[in-house]
Amino acid sequence: MPVALITGASSGLGRALTRALAARGWSVIADARGAAALADAVAGQGGVTAIAGDVTDPAHRERLGAEAARIGRLDLLVNNASTLGISPLPPLLGYDTGALELVMRTNLIAPLALIQLLAAPLATARGTIINISSDAAIEPYRGWGGYGASKAALDQLTAVLAAEAPELRCYAFDPGDMRTPMHQAAFPGEDISDRPEPETVVPALLRLVEERPPSGRYLAVALRAAAVTS
Repeated sequence: MPVALITGASSGLGRALTRALAARGWSVIADARGAAALADAVAGQGGVTAIAGDVTDPAHRERLGAEAARIGRLDLLVNNASTLGISPLPPLLGYDTGALELVMRTNLIAPLALIQLLAAPLATARGTIINISSDAAIEPYRGWGGYGASKAALDQLTAVLAAEAPELRCYAFDPGDMRTPMHQAAFPGEDISDRPEPETVVPALLRLVEERPPSGRYLAVALRAAAVTS
């Protein structure tokens, strides 16, 4: 039975992917900050172990690593947990640098720390790392400088890791806009019901997991289009 560790699994894309993998017979270690929300997200999902905590906390990351060691293998790590930062989104000239440090710890430092912690079992399984990116990593949207900078750095980290660890598949995955709590926080008071549900993005993610194309940066919309035309 393949094993995945998914951070930020209590809502949005993390929740949708956790459920999809569990339905396919995977064993999933599901992480999120809020214990109640995480328990609700995995309720009734066989093969899912919920471990609540903050990925920026080294002790929590050690708990995740210990669970992977207990199971005895790890095939997939999905660094999905992210923080938007300040809402409403501020311009960079007014961005509190203390808040920006938290964004970087959550969106960049914690994913790298988990990769380092879990490198051995992932290498043994010739596994897959998926770091959830954003179009804000490459597009200069007003107000998105803090979050976008963290995701741009995560993209570069992913690319370098792919060059340094060719035994792994390393993907930066851009899901596009989704109807999630974090996206709503980026647009406070606005109606985001026109954005697609996270479940619509999962098939594109599963293509990476199941087909294992070369390491690189992939867009959900391109993966969906390729599936339609192939």
